[in-house]
Amino acid sequence: MNPQKVLTRQDVVHIERGGRIEVAAGAIITDSAREEAAARGISIVHLTANAVQSTSVPERSVALGADHGGYPMKEELKKFLIDELHLEVKDFGTHDTEPVDYPDYAFLVAQCVAKGECLQGIILDGAGIGSAMAANKVPGIRAALCYDKATARNSREHNNANVLTLGGKLHSLDQLKDIVTAWLHTRFGGGRHQKRVDKIMEIESRFLKN
Repeated sequence: MNPQKVLTRQDVVHIERGGRIEVAAGAIITDSAREEAAARGISIVHLTANAVQSTSVPERSVALGADHGGYPMKEELKKFLIDELHLEVKDFGTHDTEPVDYPDYAFLVAQCVAKGECLQGIILDGAGIGSAMAANKVPGIRAALCYDKATARNSREHNNANVLTLGGKLHSLDQLKDIVTAWLHTRFGGGRHQKRVDKIMEIESRFLKN
């Protein structure tokens, strides 16, 4: 059987408990598919040209990126994530204040999360808007621009956001820390929210090329 490029919960429910399902390298795996597989002891593996790799991801891993407008706050948040929240951080840059294009860094962070290499992603630019737009073009990503703790919690509990975008020039460092902490510590509510998130992903799947 050819490895799948998109894996949904409906694909997983047809696999026997304790079984295994193969997906193509870089395949999109929905959160509900991962949850169903975990609940039923089903292994999900990525097939590459030369090897089979496990999809296990560190539970406390974060992809981090910013353009020049978000760079100063990115550096401060990176210290906070590592030293105070004890997270594993993969920094995609940029690494100074020289002008760069925010879509490039939003794409790198979003791609890392979509591939399952990091559990969640955080992107900063001047206002956070452009990075949200760019990240949401990557299949499997639900990027949310959050501007306070309430929107951060809502994006996780209701929408199961897996990428957070922030306006690095719009908030103080303490405000950004509060938003990031609320976002990272809020769990997806499931239940009625799962049905709605599934509908978001179903809309996306209509436009994926086979």
